[in-house]
Amino acid sequence: MDSKVQAKYESRAKIIKAMGHPTRLFIVDQLSNKEKCVCELTKMIGADMSTVSKHLSVLRNVGIIQMEKRGTQVYYQLKMPCIMKFFGCVESVIRQTAQEQLELVK
Repeated sequence: MDSKVQAKYESRAKIIKAMGHPTRLFIVDQLSNKEKCVCELTKMIGADMSTVSKHLSVLRNVGIIQMEKRGTQVYYQLKMPCIMKFFGCVESVIRQTAQEQLELVK
């Protein structure tokens, strides 16, 4: 694998790694509906603001979400809605795997 191909896969891995936490998956799912301020997400998640901010930072650093400051509030929105196709694919894998497991016990 040459360095260009390596860099491509490393970039993909960073994005997938950023998605690899239940709280971040929840955040992306919530932002797919509409933008939210940090205070709303903090309340929904039930964690302290610094923890939520760290999760938001991880997602923002890989380009999945973006932020906009309005006065004293910071609002986040989904920058790449195509990530929801990934969610659909993951859920297809879950359904298929569950179906295969059910077939084993029939």
